[in-house]
Amino acid sequence: MNDQTDAGSPEFDSGNLYREDNYTDSKTGTIRCMVPVDANGAPDDSRPIIYMGATQVMTAGGPMPLNFELPGDTLEEACAGFSAGAQQAVEEMAVRIEEMRREQASQIVVPGQGNQGGSGIISA
Repeated sequence: MNDQTDAGSPEFDSGNLYREDNYTDSKTGTIRCMVPVDANGAPDDSRPIIYMGATQVMTAGGPMPLNFELPGDTLEEACAGFSAGAQQAVEEMAVRIEEMRREQASQIVVPGQGNQGGSGIISA
């Protein structure tokens, strides 16, 4: 979705349209082929096609969806880069999880500070 800083209605960007074509091997994941189009739906050759990979990995908390950009100018190149892209996404996810764990561990809960105008949490 689009991040809006004002409270107005979000405006659809008709100058940045893509048609999505989905490809799957029915076992590992999906590749989304984002084909740039103009406001009439005709292919826009001035912008590159974007390939996005999607899969899920099993974690202790259950399945975790992963979405990642795939390098390449063709579907064949995107397919060839799927495994490496998924591995990189897993590694980035692990780093983010570790950062969140460290952030939670650095918070100290102060007894008696609960609902008295503060959160009761002090960052160390």
